[in-house]
This record gives sequence, C-alpha cells and structure tokens, in this order.
Amino acid sequence: MKFFINLLRNMLGSIIAAIDLVTRGPKKKRTPEAHQEIAKDIDKLSLYQFFACPFCIKTRRVMHRLNLPIVRRNASKSPYREELLQGGGKVQTPCLRIEHEDSVEWLYESSDIISYLEKHFS
Repeated sequence: MKFFINLLRNMLGSIIAAIDLVTRGPKKKRTPEAHQEIAKDIDKLSLYQFFACPFCIKTRRVMHRLNLPIVRRNASKSPYREELLQGGGKVQTPCLRIEHEDSVEWLYESSDIISYLEKHFS
C-alpha cells in the first residue's frame, strides 16, 4: 500500500513540476550592476528541496520570477539530506539555508522563505 501511495505522490508531483515549467512567467529584469550586487547576497543562500514537492515548486516559482539563481540542493540524496537534518534539525522542505557572518539560519516553510526573498530581493 505504501508503495502505491509513494508512486501516486511522485506522479502527481512530476505533473505539477511539468505544469510549473510550462506556465512560468518572465524573470525580473536587472542591470548587470544590480545583478552583480545581488549575486554577492545569493552566494550565502541555498535551497534544500524535493523536485516534486508542491511547496518547493511554489518557492522555485518566486525565485524564477525574482531572477534569483540560488543554489538548489536535492534533499532526497546524500549528502544534502544529512546536511539538512544536522543543520536544520529536520528533513523538511523547502528549507532556505542563510549564511550570516557568524551563524547559519535554517528557514523552513515556503511562505516564510518567499517573504524573506521578496523583502531582500524585490
């Protein structure tokens, strides 16, 4: 039974991901200078995600719209799954890893991640 539930979940997630790719809107336009400034901040971010997770797709759509090429880490594979568990304390996606000068913040929940991205990069 669990096998069929996982199969169904993966199939539905793949369909949602395909629809996402087809229906994405345009990226935010920036000058090369502005893009360089943002690139410095983006280097301190990484998104732990599952490809077919609807909440991860929602987060990636905002990243696309804001034209933020944040590093994505597949949390279903090693070593990223272990990094997420050790650093953030749980294997839940999406999770945005934010490197501060003296600490690392693990931001869970797609709505919180989207709010953070829009506040810092809109």
